[in-house]
Amino acid sequence: MMKFYIPILIAFLFLISCEEESGEIDTSNPSNLVIDVTVSEDGSGQVDIVATGDNVTQYHYYMGEDPESFEFSVDGKLTYTYSTFGIYEIEVRAYGESGRYVSKSEEVNIQVGDQGGPIDLEDGYSTPTSYEGMDLVWHDEFNGNKLNTADWSYETGTGSNGWGNNELQYYRQENATVGEGVLTITAKKESFQGREYTSSRLVTAKKQEFTYGRVDIRALLPKGQGLWPALWMLGANYQTVTWPACGEIDIMELVGGTDRDDEVHGTVHWEHGGNYASYGKGTKLSSGVFADEYHVFSIVWDESKITWYVDDKQFNVIDTTSDELSEFHKDYFFIMNIAVGGNWPGSPDATTTFPQTMKVDYIRMFQNN
Repeated sequence: MMKFYIPILIAFLFLISCEEESGEIDTSNPSNLVIDVTVSEDGSGQVDIVATGDNVTQYHYYMGEDPESFEFSVDGKLTYTYSTFGIYEIEVRAYGESGRYVSKSEEVNIQVGDQGGPIDLEDGYSTPTSYEGMDLVWHDEFNGNKLNTADWSYETGTGSNGWGNNELQYYRQENATVGEGVLTITAKKESFQGREYTSSRLVTAKKQEFTYGRVDIRALLPKGQGLWPALWMLGANYQTVTWPACGEIDIMELVGGTDRDDEVHGTVHWEHGGNYASYGKGTKLSSGVFADEYHVFSIVWDESKITWYVDDKQFNVIDTTSDELSEFHKDYFFIMNIAVGGNWPGSPDATTTFPQTMKVDYIRMFQNN
């Protein structure tokens, strides 16, 4: 067998030797990019980046504030100061003489003064794991490192007419992750399949569906113009009777933007005499916004009414005993998503920072025993 390999090996070594003597090895393309990002913890908003790579002539740094602009460096070192706290995605591109580049990205959580910073899972309101006279019939605490697909499915794409609301995002599976005890849905400004934004949308359809009970969802919400996070329920028969005849229960919706990041809404949608109908109310925080800490969004739903709560404080109720509200006495499934743009919030603008996240600590479904 060796007689077949020896000539090949000799030829290969000869080729390398000839290339080295003639200088034909291509060193114009960059490679082996490594980035080290250090975020200041003193509230200054400063970030220090050190990038190294082979065959690199210059580095471009896209800091996540303005997608059209970048910082420039030859030695791979950059110091940058953010003016506003938030979660940003830094992309470093290393260019070679050929004009080609390699890139790496890293997400950073920026604190500026007293404007915020990393939010601990323990910050905010919590609810108990049991209630008198009720059983915990289903829950997801989002422990582990992946989504439980026995309970959840991903809905992907752009939907019909932007999921019926002229929304701007493309829903992807990759934008939903589980880790550190939470489900994280991330809305990003990135081009994908003809859209300029991506996000995720998760449903329990045909896996976890319920009629009546108490729902508690503990979540940390995103903020900013054009962001539309929602924790909601849809009638399980939506594919046969269509919307709004299937009914919809919005446990929580936030329409992001200045003077709106402190308000959430609880709403129902249904069909009344062949026409669309809805009823809802909002509630505002006494201080701060819903991106500052975790809150618990709840409904108590029974044979006669649906009642909405934020941190166990009631803010809305509807009597569902009318025959015209029969939609609300059937099975529903859960949906969690962040929409970007759409009829209600409008589009993002220059004040909106990306990426934005909704973190869900738990969802719990209780029913009377």
